[in-house]
Amino acid sequence: MPYQVHIDISTNAIQNLVQYCKNLTEEQFTIISDTNTYAALGERVRNALIAADLPVTNIVLEGEEIVSDEVYLTRALVQSSATDQVFVAVGSGTLTDIARYISYRTRNRFIAVPSAPSVDGFVSPGAPLVVGGIKETYPARPPIAVFADLATLTAAPTELKAAGVGDIIGKTTSLADWKLAHLLWDTPHDAAVEQRIRQAVQNCIDGLDEIVANSETGMACLMEALIESGLGMLEFGNSQPASGSEHHCSHFWELQLLKAHKPAILHGAKVGFATILISKQYERLRHLARTEVSDMLEAANLREAGETVNEIRQSYDQIADDVIRIQAPFLEMTDNAYRQLKTRILESWSAVQEIADTVLAPAEITEILMKVGSPVNEEQLGIEQVLVKQALLYGHYLRDRFTVLKLFNIMGIEAMV
Repeated sequence: MPYQVHIDISTNAIQNLVQYCKNLTEEQFTIISDTNTYAALGERVRNALIAADLPVTNIVLEGEEIVSDEVYLTRALVQSSATDQVFVAVGSGTLTDIARYISYRTRNRFIAVPSAPSVDGFVSPGAPLVVGGIKETYPARPPIAVFADLATLTAAPTELKAAGVGDIIGKTTSLADWKLAHLLWDTPHDAAVEQRIRQAVQNCIDGLDEIVANSETGMACLMEALIESGLGMLEFGNSQPASGSEHHCSHFWELQLLKAHKPAILHGAKVGFATILISKQYERLRHLARTEVSDMLEAANLREAGETVNEIRQSYDQIADDVIRIQAPFLEMTDNAYRQLKTRILESWSAVQEIADTVLAPAEITEILMKVGSPVNEEQLGIEQVLVKQALLYGHYLRDRFTVLKLFNIMGIEAMV
C-alpha cells in the first residue's frame, strides 16, 4: 500500500494541524524552526499547540545561514527530548530535512509545516545533508502530514516563491530524462506518475498569473504542484521522476559553492536556470536528422575509463571515489555493449525526438522564470560562467542515471551553453 500523507493547504491549516495532533497517539511535540520561520509561523504554531494543552518543546535554530549539517543536526537533536514525540518542521527545505532525518534516526514521526512554497521535497523520503563538507542524500522518512497555511505562503519572500516555480518548471526536463532512460537504458518508468507530475507542471503554467499576483489561489496552485511532485517521487520510490540533468547541474554548482566556502543559492533558482540549459540540449535533439545521428554514432568511440576517472577526480575532489563507484555501469561498459547502445539509439531516434518534443522551448522557460523573478542567466544566479560549462560536462557523473547529458557524452556531442 502506498505511503499515505495527509495534505492540508488552506486558510485554516494551523487550526486543522492542532486537531490532527490531538488525535495522534504521541503525547509530545517538538517544533523545529529558525529565527525567520519562527517569526513567520513557528510562534503561531507553538501557541496554537500550547493553547490545546499539547506538550511542546520549541527549538529555534540560530545562525546567519541554517545548513542541514552535523552542527545543526546535533543542535536540534540535543535540544529534543528522549521520549516518543512528533517533530513539527516549520520552514522550507533545510528545516524539513533536519526534522525528517532526526525523526528517522530516533524512530519518531514528523509533520511538515511549510513557511514558503519553495521546494518539492516536503514529502521526500530522503534528506540531503552536508556531512564533512560534502552534500549527499541520506535515508530519512516522509512526513505523516503537511499543513500549509495560505496566509503564510502569500507572505513569504518573493525569491522563495520564485524558487518554487523554478523547481516545478524543472520537471519539463526531468520527465524527459526519465523517459529517455526508460527508452535507451531500460530504467523503470511509471506512466501514471509521469502524468500526475506533468499535470502539476501544467497547472502552474496555467495559474502563473495568479502566482505572480501572489493570490491565495496562486499560492495554493504552486504548493499543490510541489507536493504532487514530491508524492510522485514517494510513490515511484526515488527522485528520478522529478530530478534529472537539471538537478545534476544544480547539485554540481552546490558542491562547488560548498568547496569554495561561498553562500548557498536557493535550490529552485539553480534548478530553474539549469532547466533553460537542458532544454537547449533537447532543442538540439529535435533538429538532428537521423542521417546526422548515424554519422555521429559511427564516429563516436567508447571513452577510456581512465579518461573519465580523471575528469571525475578533477571535478569532485573528496567525493571522487563515491562518484566513480556511482558511475560503474558506464565505466565498465564493454565495446560490445557500447555498439549495442549506439545501435539502439539510432533505431530509436524518432522516439528520442518525440521525447524531446515534450520539453518546453528555452525561450518559453525563460519567459516563465522572468515573470516570477527567478534568475535566467549565470550573472543573476551568482555563479561564474566556467561553472555553467563544467556542470554540463561533468554534472551527469553525480548519478548513475541516463539523461540527455549522458546521451551527449555517449554520442560524443558537446553540450551547448
